[in-house]
Amino acid sequence: MRHTLPIAPQFYVTAPQPCPYLDGRMERKLFTALQGEGAERLNDTLSRQGFRRSQNVLYRPSCADCSACLSARIRVNDFAPSKSQKRIIKRNRSMMRHSRSPWATEEQYELFRRYLDDRHADGGMADMDLFEFAAMIEETPIRSRVIEYIEENEDGSETLAAVCLTDMLEDGLSLVFSFFDPDLARRSLGSYVILDHIALAAEVGLPYVYLGYWVPGSEKMAYKANFNALEIYHGSMWKPLEDPDAFNNTVHPLSVDPIAEQVAKINLPGARPAHD
Repeated sequence: MRHTLPIAPQFYVTAPQPCPYLDGRMERKLFTALQGEGAERLNDTLSRQGFRRSQNVLYRPSCADCSACLSARIRVNDFAPSKSQKRIIKRNRSMMRHSRSPWATEEQYELFRRYLDDRHADGGMADMDLFEFAAMIEETPIRSRVIEYIEENEDGSETLAAVCLTDMLEDGLSLVFSFFDPDLARRSLGSYVILDHIALAAEVGLPYVYLGYWVPGSEKMAYKANFNALEIYHGSMWKPLEDPDAFNNTVHPLSVDPIAEQVAKINLPGARPAHD
């Protein structure tokens, strides 16, 4: 099925498949290709409308009768770490951050495999081989970085503890995918990566850190609501997440606009806004 706007790009819809976040549900995505000299501008524009990047594709959930997945971002200037988050920062104060070009290594892949086997053994990436991993890291038409977190050992050697593929947007940093050493669970490295990206965004004067999707009712995504100054993209606009319990994941046949209406509401680079 294909839906088009009067000007490029073209938008498509995936076939339904089992939802990775909520049991017993089916997911469907609205997506478009990310390519050519206008790729960065398109990525910036659609990211502000709840889209996410995966290699050279931009996508947004468009499930037939469920609208639980909500794009989330943190307002950097308004963020203040909680007491537990301050402890996480202190616990990882010896961690070194290295920013690299998007180039995959065998060391990264080994850590990635250990992370998947421990945390997502039955997920969609479980069978990803080295070449597919390299494609995930390296196939990017926009400004991306691989942020590595290195722990220096007592003998002077270094251990790769966490990795995050990060996109550099016009208005923020977008965490495309992160993974970490499962043996260091007590270090809360998943949360630490987010906290460090907030600090990094502040250093370079970017107002937002994009976290992907927050899904009420999903244990995998629940941790994102622990960050204050969090906004969600809901009702075609960004809104503060003031009360996570106010959102639910109830399935309703009228909870999602028809695909054609969704596409018609998308603002493209250089186009007049389709809505306020």
